[in-house]
Amino acid sequence: WGAQPPVPRPSFLGTRVFDDYPLAELVPYIDWTPFFHTWELRAAYPRILTDATLGPAARALFADAQTMLAEIIDQQLLTARAVVGFWPVNTTDADTIHVYADEYRQTETTRLYTLRQQGLKAPGLPNLAFADFLAPAETGLPDYLGGFAVTAGHGLDALVAKFQADHDEYRVILAKALADRLAEAFAERLHERVRQELWGYAPAEHLTGDDLIQEKYQGVRPAPGYPGCPDHTGKITLFELLDATRAGITLTESLAMQPAAAVSGFYYAHPQSRYFGLGRIGRDQVEDIAARKGMEFTELERWLAPNLNYEA
Repeated sequence: WGAQPPVPRPSFLGTRVFDDYPLAELVPYIDWTPFFHTWELRAAYPRILTDATLGPAARALFADAQTMLAEIIDQQLLTARAVVGFWPVNTTDADTIHVYADEYRQTETTRLYTLRQQGLKAPGLPNLAFADFLAPAETGLPDYLGGFAVTAGHGLDALVAKFQADHDEYRVILAKALADRLAEAFAERLHERVRQELWGYAPAEHLTGDDLIQEKYQGVRPAPGYPGCPDHTGKITLFELLDATRAGITLTESLAMQPAAAVSGFYYAHPQSRYFGLGRIGRDQVEDIAARKGMEFTELERWLAPNLNYEA
């Protein structure tokens, strides 16, 4: 860490709600490849449309999707809502993120406990935790963390119920798939606005749609449950920080998001921040995190079961 903060102060601290975000603005940000995967059509868009084998089915499906998407936008059948937040933070003990109430950084509002890779690596390669991308308190550097929750699923239940009443299972699946794509597009568009204006650490960024899909930008937006942070209980803290219910987004007992067509996560802006997989971790780390979170050890074990390097 140098003498200067790695990223600037966001344009605001706290949270901001976006109600009824224009769906038409999200359409250029749709990544269509996963849409075709929903239908077991495994090829990348737009190449799939001219594929010798998959092309005819893909073109027919894409035409139906465009028709329904136009209906959704023109008739306002779905509503997109979001909440975004930025908070002053610093780290201690290598993997604990302290979230502060204000720039004085004296009063903590909460703590986030990131998980660290424990697998054996080649010399010179670090065992990463997402806290590594934030300034340690001992540096005296101010740093910030962002968070978001977006949905394009308000109205989806009514739309699905209408198609089910008509016994039109095809349009049920089509509507759900489009809502999911719009939610992901919303996350992409909002992250772009975060980089360019809301946080503003990359104001001159100009990227193509393919660049966005390939994540050729500064910063990452990992979600609790991602390979690098597989502890889904992190959503609880994220949703409390955001007060996500103001955007009509809630968590179920199993920590699934409602509406289902929703995306959430944290924003890290450090130029070297990147995604990574946590891999297997030991009992020592699970015990340590459970104690610091004030959570039953066996409960955290259940959430982290796929990542344990021991028999639970």
